[in-house]
Amino acid sequence: MDIKAERVLVTGGAIRIGRAVCIAFAGAGAQIVIHCNKSLEQAQELLAALPGSGHQVQQCDLNSSEETAKLLSRSGQIDILINNASVYYLDKEDSKAKEQMQVNYSAPVSLMKQFAEQGLNNGCIINFLDAEETDSLNSYSKSKLALRDATLGAALKYAPKIRVNAIAPGPVLPPAGHDGPGMREILKEVPSGHQIPLKDITNACLFLIKNESLTGQIIYVDGGQHLV
Repeated sequence: MDIKAERVLVTGGAIRIGRAVCIAFAGAGAQIVIHCNKSLEQAQELLAALPGSGHQVQQCDLNSSEETAKLLSRSGQIDILINNASVYYLDKEDSKAKEQMQVNYSAPVSLMKQFAEQGLNNGCIINFLDAEETDSLNSYSKSKLALRDATLGAALKYAPKIRVNAIAPGPVLPPAGHDGPGMREILKEVPSGHQIPLKDITNACLFLIKNESLTGQIIYVDGGQHLV
């Protein structure tokens, strides 16, 4: 698939991995729709800095199913959907379980359905999972495992007009608000022994879009973390 001039919606596109993805796709000639929720200022700054033209910002709270249901209709036709946005809480009581399931699973599923309803003949979806998927009782892990299963199901359901793949990053950046020595401890469990560069994530995204024989694939860009 030729990325040039395609319209790409990146959820959570204003900061962190999403920001890097927006920059990479804009650099490849795509028109970017930067989705944000609370990071509107950062989204507008990114919008002004992106090369090319035709980019826009769409603010939407993915924790609201009503708002999520309107996101694509507000964005215009989208050729590539990248479900990057997620929330992560270090909460032993799991009081944020409902929000994590809504943002990390239900919203991407809704957006995939909206994307398919556009009637495209050659569309692509990339969902962001997590290299540390486990069968634990943690609601974050449950939400990412559910999205993994939804990715594989959608790849069959929407074929051959839409390809659906996923990327499971390893330790790229510490969770927001949790900077510090924790990253050094995490890297001890990563076979490659190093933090994952953002360019390795964006290169994987571009690869999945360009290779038209790939659907239903999960690429673990994690230095082997999923093997441990």
